[in-house]
Amino acid sequence: MIKTAQGKPKRYLGGCLCGATRFEAVGVPEKPHTCSCRMCQRQTGSLTAAWVEFPRDAVSWTGPAGMPATWRSSDVSSRAFCSTCGSSLGAIDDKPVIALLLGTFDSPNRRELMPAYHAYRGPRPTWWHIDIDAPAAKP
Repeated sequence: MIKTAQGKPKRYLGGCLCGATRFEAVGVPEKPHTCSCRMCQRQTGSLTAAWVEFPRDAVSWTGPAGMPATWRSSDVSSRAFCSTCGSSLGAIDDKPVIALLLGTFDSPNRRELMPAYHAYRGPRPTWWHIDIDAPAAKP
């Protein structure tokens, strides 16, 4: 487990554009990656989404809005967004996982959040170049 110098599990804070929906994720971020599937493109309005997963019980919704609003996007997942400003926050999967979009983190530049691979290159436009060619070294 990734811990601070004081031996406590690392905390990752973030939230939406307006601040009504906030989160705290504790522990080890899993599967940091980017994705260019059509579902991610449409959810984020971007050609590529950057994600990281945490076990569901490691994520607390701390803002005044509480849990984000969701929309059932597939048989296995719901997309999460702020009910106040509409900002995309991630996906809440049926398996006990919450995938958070890296752009929602207060400090997205932490090495352990760096995407290690890219999923679904096919749907991206041919002119859109992605530099993640192989898994990165683990932090």
